[in-house]
Amino acid sequence: MIRTVIADDHYLVREGTRRLLEASGSVEVLATVEDGLQLVGAVHRLEPDAVVVDIRMPPTHQMEGIEAAHEIRTTAPEVGVVVLSQHANSMYAFELFKHGTAGLAYLLKDRVADLDELLRALREVVAGGSVIDPIVVEELMARPTNVSAPLLGSLTPREAEVLGAMAQGRSNASIAETLVISGSAVEKHITSIFQKLGLPASETDTHRRVAAVLTFLHSQV
Repeated sequence: MIRTVIADDHYLVREGTRRLLEASGSVEVLATVEDGLQLVGAVHRLEPDAVVVDIRMPPTHQMEGIEAAHEIRTTAPEVGVVVLSQHANSMYAFELFKHGTAGLAYLLKDRVADLDELLRALREVVAGGSVIDPIVVEELMARPTNVSAPLLGSLTPREAEVLGAMAQGRSNASIAETLVISGSAVEKHITSIFQKLGLPASETDTHRRVAAVLTFLHSQV
C-alpha cells in the first residue's frame, strides 16, 4: 500500500482523486487538504510515502504546488511528489525539476482519470524515480530547436536523434524500430548521452533518462 496525501483546493477533485486511488486497492489516502501549507503540515504529521498536489492553489493560484513540492523534497526527501497541472505548461516542468528530478513527477490533470498512469507515477516517485508527462514533451518538441545549446553540442547526429526520440517518450525498443538500429546500439547511444551530459552513473537509469530529456527540452525554449 502506498500511503499518500492529496492537495487540491477543489473539493470535487480531491474527493474524486481520493476515491479513485482508494478503489485501486493499492493506495491508502491518509488525508486531503486544500493548500500547500496544509500539505506540508500533513506530510510532517502523517509521514506518507507520497503526495499528489495541484500546481495552482490558494492564496495566489500560481505555483503553490511546486513550492510545496520543493519544501517537501528538502525537509522530507523520502516522500515522493506527483504534481498535477491543468495545462501542458513546460515552464512549470522546468520550475519543478530545477533542483533535481529524483522523487518528482509532473503530470497533466487528465492523467487522474487514467488510474494505471497515476499509480505508475506514484510508484516511480516512491522509488526515487522521475516522470514527466509525454504531452508536455510533445508541446516542446514542436518548437524550433536551439542548436547552440552547449551541453548538446558534443552529441553525434545519431545520439541527438536518440535523445529526441527519448524526449517523445519512446522506449528503447521503439527507438530501435524507428531509427532502424539494434536494441544494443540504442543502449550504447543512451549510455554515451548520459556520459556527455554529465549524468552520474550513481543515479538510476530512469532518473538519468528524465534529466537527459529535460536538458534536451531546455534547448527547445
